[in-house]
Amino acid sequence: MVTVVFVAPYALDATNRFLAAMAALADVRVVVVSSDPLERFPADVAAGLAGHWRIDDCLDVDELTGAVSAVRDRTGPVDVLTAILENLQVPLAHARERLGIDGMRVDVAERFRDKEQMKAAFDAAGIPCARHARVDSADDARRILDDWQQPVVVKPLAGMGARNTFRLDDRETGERWLLTDPPSSAAPVLLEEFLVGEEFSFESVLVDGNLVWHSIGRYDPTPLTVLENSWIQWCVVLPRRIDSDQFAAIRDLGPRAVRSLGLSTGLTHLEWFRRPDGTVAISEVGARPPGAQIASLMSWAHGADMYAAWSRLVALGEFDPPARRFAVGGAYLRAQGAGRAITAVTGIDRVSAATHELVVESRLPRVGSAAADTYEGDGYVIVRADETDAVESALREIVSTIRVETH
Repeated sequence: MVTVVFVAPYALDATNRFLAAMAALADVRVVVVSSDPLERFPADVAAGLAGHWRIDDCLDVDELTGAVSAVRDRTGPVDVLTAILENLQVPLAHARERLGIDGMRVDVAERFRDKEQMKAAFDAAGIPCARHARVDSADDARRILDDWQQPVVVKPLAGMGARNTFRLDDRETGERWLLTDPPSSAAPVLLEEFLVGEEFSFESVLVDGNLVWHSIGRYDPTPLTVLENSWIQWCVVLPRRIDSDQFAAIRDLGPRAVRSLGLSTGLTHLEWFRRPDGTVAISEVGARPPGAQIASLMSWAHGADMYAAWSRLVALGEFDPPARRFAVGGAYLRAQGAGRAITAVTGIDRVSAATHELVVESRLPRVGSAAADTYEGDGYVIVRADETDAVESALREIVSTIRVETH
């Protein structure tokens, strides 16, 4: 019997899907450590757990270590300590090292989490990425802006899901930023060259450093554009065919980028750009499953449960690579207007029957609920087809027809 401690700060929908898949594995018992009480978890998820331990702050290494130690005292040895959230990976690594649990070590976790360390590792390994610089003062930032003379992207060193990321188009916008929220030694940031081109994701599974499976998705538009325009309804497309020459470069560079950060076995989520001239630049990598329903998109594209596949990889070290069978896409619905409450969802009846037939999963916004404050939006629709063109056409219709109104 394998004992897994799964750290889930809150009983969120995405977390619950991974947690339920882990708890459903045969010969695996799962104890959840959370800041939420057990009653917050869905009844079917809670019923599959071997235990629950509540702490105030799952990011606090001392609290986390104490909780896992207490679980070990009651259940016996803990074999796996895991979580799906990016900001938990470093605390988990510290707790593993303190308690002698196998898994990703602190130095590796920090390279995935700290964008400065990540880009330094890419540079050392010859991995193409955007020009970058860590700055911890307004003067340093001004020097970079003057030297580069081009738009730059400001990122937190340990950002998550593109949050707190924004673009400076010129020196004027840079000065406004520096007057209101300048970097400091206590709050340094990463400045990156603004990359122009198509943005993609590259999800991969490495086992002993070897690429055994991968998935590719395209963002439309780019995540930064979505962040800059809160009204944009956006899409992710997983093309039907991903083994063609157009993706040869990322099939080579993606695993090299992951290995350069020190990970030899695991599932990772990498973001990359294809410039107008066809060259590839790696943006960043997370040592975790992807967010924004991409795990569900991958499940539909491969006819496999990727939540269960990730769980088996983490808990049992097993992975059976599924083949790509379909093109799949997700349309993310976002509230329009400055209101905070959703008053209507219109246009669903105007979506064509042909597009309706491609829908395999959806969560529509609820009238009366508060508008979401994240880029993932207020709801989503997933479509699947044999060919990529059909998926792209359906997604265009959905995002141009359905409207989420607020008041």
